[in-house]
Amino acid sequence: MKNKKNTIEYKIYSAKQIKRMQEKVAYLGIDSKYDAIKLLNIRLISSILVFFVILYFLSFGYLLAPIIAFLVYVLFIPIVLDTKINERRKVLEQDALYFFEVFALCLEAGRNIKTSLEITSKNIDSSLSLEIQKVLKDITLGKDLNSSLEDLRKRLPSDTVNNIILNIQQANTFGNDIVQTMYNQIDYLREKRVLETKAIISKMPVKISIVSVIFFIPLLLLLLLGPMLIKLLS
Repeated sequence: MKNKKNTIEYKIYSAKQIKRMQEKVAYLGIDSKYDAIKLLNIRLISSILVFFVILYFLSFGYLLAPIIAFLVYVLFIPIVLDTKINERRKVLEQDALYFFEVFALCLEAGRNIKTSLEITSKNIDSSLSLEIQKVLKDITLGKDLNSSLEDLRKRLPSDTVNNIILNIQQANTFGNDIVQTMYNQIDYLREKRVLETKAIISKMPVKISIVSVIFFIPLLLLLLLGPMLIKLLS
C-alpha cells in the first residue's frame, strides 16, 4: 500500500499545513463534505489563476497580479472556512443550552453519564446531538468514553462547549458529582447568550448611523440642492 506521506500532496504542502487544514475541516462537524487537500488545492489554483488573469488583461498587471494573488491566497481560508466555523460555533452554543439542561436532568434522575448522553441525543435533534451520537457509536466500536469525548472536543470549535465536555470527562474519570457543575455551566451559557444579544443591540445604532451616512444624507443633500442645480444648469 502506498504511503500517504509519499503522495504528491505531501510534496506540495507541508505535513504541518495539511494537519492544520484537517483540524479546521474537523471543526465543521461529522456531516461536513469538505476535504483538507481539496481546499488547499482550490486555494493554490485560485491564486495562480487570479495572478495570470490580472497579468494578461491589465496593462499594469505585473504590479497588481502578485498583490491580489497573495491576498486571495491569504484570505481564502478566513472567508471560505473560518466564516462557516464561526457560524457553527454559534449554532453549537445555542444547541448546548437545551441539550445540557436535559442531560443534567437525566443525571439528576440517577442515570450514569453514558446513558444520559444516549437519552439526550436521541430525544433532541441538533448538531450537538449528532456529534454525541458519533461518540456513542465510537464506544460501541470499542473506544472508551473518555477517548471518544476527547475526539469530540477536536471537532467542536466552541471553547465553552469544550469546557463542559472536559467536565464530563473528569467526572467520568474521578467519579465526582457533576450535576451542580452542569447547572453552573448552563447558567454561564444562558448569561453568555444574554450578553451576546445585548452586544448585538448596542451595535445597532452604529450600523444605522453608517447606513444613514451612506444612503440618506446624500439623498437629503440632493433634495435640498437639486433646485439650485437645476437653476444653474438652466
